[in-house]
Amino acid sequence: MKIFQSVTVAFAVVLFVWLFCGPALAAEDPNTQESRGFTAAKQIEGRWFRANGGYVLILQDIKPDGSIKAFYLNPRSINVHEATWKFEDERIFLYVEMRDVNYPGSNYTLMYRAANDALWGSYYQAVQKQTMNVNFVRSK
Repeated sequence: MKIFQSVTVAFAVVLFVWLFCGPALAAEDPNTQESRGFTAAKQIEGRWFRANGGYVLILQDIKPDGSIKAFYLNPRSINVHEATWKFEDERIFLYVEMRDVNYPGSNYTLMYRAANDALWGSYYQAVQKQTMNVNFVRSK
């Protein structure tokens, strides 16, 4: 009889938690996360300067769907084929791919570091098939 009572009490507790606390314990609403990600991504808008080489990355017109308008200068304008951002694990990631003369698919994969207001990551140089670590600082 005691086993039956223990099982009944345990079931009642689980049922209570599920019915009354379930919504509070549920995962965050995807719309809320998307909105928070978009708000965070707005931080990367601006003009960025790559310390080694004088390259400039201009980021603007960030959209909630992950699109972003990007311009790349070295020092002349290089065609940006694709630019996207995503918010994952409370971080902003950026992908920029160029397709132009001497830039056949060269790309940046970067992460925003709010603590020092910088973009860090890698640059794949398609002509030489080399990847290097890079960072951009915001131009003032």
